[in-house]
Amino acid sequence: MSDALHQDAVRTLQDWKSADPGQDQLRLDYLDHLAGHPDGLMRACLPAHITASAVVVDPAAGRVLLTLHPKVGRWLQMGGHCEPGDDTLAGAALREATEESGIAGLSLLTGVDGRPVPVKLDRHQVRCAGKDRPENTHLDVQYVAVAPPGAQELISEESLDLRWFGFDGLPELSDGSVRTLVGIARALV
Repeated sequence: MSDALHQDAVRTLQDWKSADPGQDQLRLDYLDHLAGHPDGLMRACLPAHITASAVVVDPAAGRVLLTLHPKVGRWLQMGGHCEPGDDTLAGAALREATEESGIAGLSLLTGVDGRPVPVKLDRHQVRCAGKDRPENTHLDVQYVAVAPPGAQELISEESLDLRWFGFDGLPELSDGSVRTLVGIARALV
């Protein structure tokens, strides 16, 4: 992992503020994790590591692209583990969204300074090390990615299915976290 990625993650989380006390507590927990783990963004950091994701939206059509995750069996936003070549959390989220959606030209929503800004944090348990391994914790930093007009998705080997859903028509197999993220994205676009 690059020092640049760790520094960017710390700066991103220090700069990001939420009016929601639960979100702000998660932000502080993420910062504590990074302070105690120089490798805190890498999959090998157990029992927890920071991940990056982005919900892909098409504002003109009022829809969101979700992936049916093979390990989780639910419809989720695009995202995953940071890689050694990632220099920023936003870059990791955009890379994951592009790889998993097959859509070129995605752009992350930005703040007043023009830099991509997270919209939500989510801590959840997963078995990313394998079915026979203990669960670990993903400390997910979530962004919104806007698809260019007329974007066509292309399913990758990381998905069982990839499908557009109307903002008001999310699938039954999506959890509360995804529904909250889509609601935030809809309000922002």
